[in-house]
Amino acid sequence: MRPPEEIVAGLTTGDRTVLARAITLIESDRVEHRVLAREVVSRCAEVTPEGTMRIAISGVPGAGKSTFIEVFGWILCEAGHRVAVLTVDPSSSRSGGSILGDKTRMEHLSRRKDCFIRTSPTSGALGGVTRRTRETIGLCEAAGYDVILVETVGVGQSEIAVHDMVDCFVLLLISGAGDELQGMKKGIVEISDIMLINKADGDNCLAAEATRAELEGAARLLRPATEGWEPPVLSVSSTEGRGLDGVWATIRSYFQHIRESGQFTTKRREQALAWYRSVLEQGLLARFRSDRSVEAERVRVEQAVLAGELEPSAAAEELLDRFLPSNRPA
Repeated sequence: MRPPEEIVAGLTTGDRTVLARAITLIESDRVEHRVLAREVVSRCAEVTPEGTMRIAISGVPGAGKSTFIEVFGWILCEAGHRVAVLTVDPSSSRSGGSILGDKTRMEHLSRRKDCFIRTSPTSGALGGVTRRTRETIGLCEAAGYDVILVETVGVGQSEIAVHDMVDCFVLLLISGAGDELQGMKKGIVEISDIMLINKADGDNCLAAEATRAELEGAARLLRPATEGWEPPVLSVSSTEGRGLDGVWATIRSYFQHIRESGQFTTKRREQALAWYRSVLEQGLLARFRSDRSVEAERVRVEQAVLAGELEPSAAAEELLDRFLPSNRPA
């Protein structure tokens, strides 16, 4: 195992192999790897340049997120940016396996030396992102990637968690998404900074424009996610490449706004606080599950719940008391 200073040195030279191995390291659950990973992440924070852009690309299944990211990422690279694309592949809740196929879906973009694509499994994590997405963002920034695109899994209320990791939240929709917006319970729209109606091409142009106008009207009734910024709704076609230059211009305007208003610094501080809370919660859960006194009783308690012999909340409290006996009432 290479020492942390060597790993970070390799990252700062832009070595893609070192970056890929470093991400694998932080995704590991092995105790010795976690110790090294913490040191690497800490050192990366000291060398990360200012001014990077963290952008989430979210949207309903079938909205064309991967196609959009491939074309949009290409535009960014042509503009002189180094782009990291972090995509999330849903893990099976039964087998734990995942497809990890985004590099094949972004075949052309993945060939560029100024673009790094990493697909990671959710491994049971909620929020449409992996348990280590925050750390991965930091590694990519230390490696010199100034635009980080995070593609999330589907859309749902739990996916709002990704909002705590990025500076700009882009929502990708398709025409006729009115019913799907209802299914989102408007929460996903409320946190969106920019909304795009994709697949606005061919016979679908009129329907896409109608959806754009409908969503634009609905957005006016909601409180903006970012103070002083009214979320624009744009029509685009990823397959034809139409409207994507306008998307980049809008994103640049958004970042100019949050920097001039001081909100960029506030957002980064809030991201750090959310990261701390997430690591704390994950750590507590991991220690709870690995506690021997808990493990010895867990199977018995769960069987009692299945048999109807023990009420679920009482069962949970029993195990928590074993893990944290000092919290028992006097």
